This record gives sequence, structure tokens and C-alpha cells, in this order.
Amino acid sequence: MFCSFCSLRDKEVVNIRDGKILGCVIDIEFDVPTGKICRIVLPPPGRFTFFSSPKNNIYIPWDHIEKIGDDTILVRCAEIICPKKCK
Repeated sequence: MFCSFCSLRDKEVVNIRDGKILGCVIDIEFDVPTGKICRIVLPPPGRFTFFSSPKNNIYIPWDHIEKIGDDTILVRCAEIICPKKCK
């Protein structure tokens, strides 16, 4: 399956542990040497993307993504992940 960044931005991200809608993807971080996607980036809850600081963004590791559907991305996160570096 192939998916463009533009199509990811149109999808809502839902945490399947508690059913909460976390927001829509605003960015993707990847490891340049390997080309692997490390995580997706979401805006902070209740904030507009233009006015929020990147340090408040929500970072969800790529391996926490359970399913990418037509309209939704399902993730499994016990808590919000906000480290600054890829693992």
C-alpha cells in the first residue's frame, strides 16, 4: 500500500486504548540515512496549528500505528509521546 503525505493529513488519528480523537497529522519525522518514518506529528490538543509551539506537539512513534484506513489512523498509545529524537 502506498500513501502520500497529503492523504495522511486528511485523516483523523484515534487512540484505540481510550477512543479519543487526537487530531490530524501535521508533519512526519523520518530518519534521513535510512529513509524510515520515525513518527507522525499532531498539533497540541485544542490549539490551532499556526499558533502552537513545536515543543507542545504530540509525537506518535510509527510502530504505534495499528491501521491506516480511508478516513482514520488508529494508534495504540498508553500515553502521549513527546521526545525530540527518533529512536
